[in-house]
Amino acid sequence: MEAVTNTVRQLVTSNQPSEYAGMSSFFEGEAPLSQAVGYIVVLGFGAAFSIFTTLLVYLERKHSGGGGITSEQFNTAGRSVKTGLTASVIVSQWTWAATLLQSSNVAWQYGVSGPFWYAAGATIQVLLFGVLAISLKKVAPSAHTMCEIVNARWGRTAHKTFLMFAFLANIIVTSMLLLGGAATVEALTGMNRKLASFLIPWGVILYTAAGGLKATFIASYLHTTIIFAVLITMITMVYIKKYSSDEIYDFLDATVSHTEEECQMIFSTDGTVATTFYDDKTYSCGPVPNNNSGSYLTMLSADGLMFGIINIVGNFGTVFVDQSYWQSAIAAKPTSASRGYLLGGLCWFAIPFSLATSLGLASTALMLPITAGEAGSGLVPPAVATHLMGNAGAGLILTMLFMAIVSTGSAESIAVSSLVSYDIYREYINPEATGEQILKVSRIVIVVFGLLMGGLSIILDYLGLNLGWVYLFMGIVIGSAVIPLWNMMTWKKASGTGAVIAAWSGLILAVATWLITCSIQSGSITIDNLGKNEAMLAGNLAAILSSGLIHFIYSMIFPQDFDFETLDANIKLVEEDVSGLTAEDKDPEMLEEAYRWITRRGYVISIILIIVWPCLSIPAGKFTKDYFAFWVLLAIAWGFGAAIVITFLPLIESSAELSATIKGMLGIASYPKEAYVAKEPEEKFDDA
Repeated sequence: MEAVTNTVRQLVTSNQPSEYAGMSSFFEGEAPLSQAVGYIVVLGFGAAFSIFTTLLVYLERKHSGGGGITSEQFNTAGRSVKTGLTASVIVSQWTWAATLLQSSNVAWQYGVSGPFWYAAGATIQVLLFGVLAISLKKVAPSAHTMCEIVNARWGRTAHKTFLMFAFLANIIVTSMLLLGGAATVEALTGMNRKLASFLIPWGVILYTAAGGLKATFIASYLHTTIIFAVLITMITMVYIKKYSSDEIYDFLDATVSHTEEECQMIFSTDGTVATTFYDDKTYSCGPVPNNNSGSYLTMLSADGLMFGIINIVGNFGTVFVDQSYWQSAIAAKPTSASRGYLLGGLCWFAIPFSLATSLGLASTALMLPITAGEAGSGLVPPAVATHLMGNAGAGLILTMLFMAIVSTGSAESIAVSSLVSYDIYREYINPEATGEQILKVSRIVIVVFGLLMGGLSIILDYLGLNLGWVYLFMGIVIGSAVIPLWNMMTWKKASGTGAVIAAWSGLILAVATWLITCSIQSGSITIDNLGKNEAMLAGNLAAILSSGLIHFIYSMIFPQDFDFETLDANIKLVEEDVSGLTAEDKDPEMLEEAYRWITRRGYVISIILIIVWPCLSIPAGKFTKDYFAFWVLLAIAWGFGAAIVITFLPLIESSAELSATIKGMLGIASYPKEAYVAKEPEEKFDDA
């Protein structure tokens, strides 16, 4: 019998490279890089970027006549950030550890539909937030935080409610950043993940506390350029240097052609069924469940579509309820607020779409012994990069990941510091706080939150929750705040009491729906069962739809009939720093034109991404080689195009400032340029 089995084994061929034969997991508890590399990246890169970014902020202020930093400058960056840098910051803030890791996990699970739904499902929120960004410039240009606007329109009860949801958003995003990041650092270097969770934020604290939002923006640009450089490298390695789209197509076809017995032989100790460790829920081998023709090469994927819906709903919460996106809108010039979000969203699309279409699909095409546990922890990209480039590939992914973590971590830190400074300290503790006091509180909060970041991720890790689980769960927690916040900025009838009722009721209904669906579907409530797509989908939809319906009905019965012209009068500046608040910046015609510009394009592009594009791919069924080649070409072109725009546009737009700083360093000229415009006493707003 053994002879027969061995004969069969010899007839089974697969795309799996011979060096992985008999391996039950890709990393098998062994890190490709040394712990020293982990410490160099986590501590060395962190310190280097902190020093470099702080120095750039210092030089920019010194040689542009900026003088000392004020609390307004610290938390709003002078409200004068241009389109290119705004776009770069949006890309940086929206590039989480999950963007780099989870996107390839869904490619490993669902095939080509995974990267698309990850990218499209998380791009439209940024495009549509551009509408809120320009609305903010129209009705609340003096705002520092979204909760300030809530308080100015709806009062303290609503203020406390949405302040809680804002903190939840920051906590979830930060925890998820470190949860995925620390797991990858441990897999690649052997560094203890708990220690990594505590050390990674240290690199963020110095430059964020020293330079505030401006430092965060400068660092974000640097991080984004590095992320795109690694992205281009990986795309080139998969589809140009190592393989072609036709080869990957053939490999993916071969992966799903294997029978269960053949999969058992491939994933076994000695190539026989008797020693197999294969489990169809653990390895990618054989037909893909609920996909057209069982293929990875199709958009007709029931599970992929379900993930797409969860992704869309969940990410509305992490954009619309996250103070960091409101802060970027506050910091941007009015015209940049609309164009920056549109451009940033389109450039960001390339990161999950292009990266996962290359590394994610390559993982299944090559049948690497990546387990479902490794994929769920975000280890698909480092596994493929390690296979393609050895230690260099592992190092590049580690660097890319670190850039994403510290960049978003910095944005979350400054967001939390603004919420505490303006919405807790000034609102409830010291209403007469000076700019100096607020600046001091902001810096203290950044340091404290930075030190607490690691603990948040360790709690999730202790509970047995991985990156994929938390990513699907986030919409259940904060999704109910989305529509009330949208209504606050766009609908005069939106009721504050209705918003509070809608937000809390939506959260309760979402959790109840999630638990009930899990119980009905699986028969018992466990961490694994709660993480299934069906339960997560039900909870996410309940959160956003129930709160929207409740707020609409309540506001129609008890409308507020709010006058938006009075909103900004209820928001006080701390210092007489009106950068970005001049008559030119508040020109109604210019703002209305910008509003029309982003509204038309935001809605149209969103419809194209989540409706038109998927519908056009339906007739294709299972992709042909030519269709897949076009799909890959689109991913490559989008990746290269986004990299060029996001790298060079900020430099071109800031050429005058860069020139001034360089000349100042060389002692060539003096620079009378003002960092902000002091408001003359007679020009003070009476209602401010």
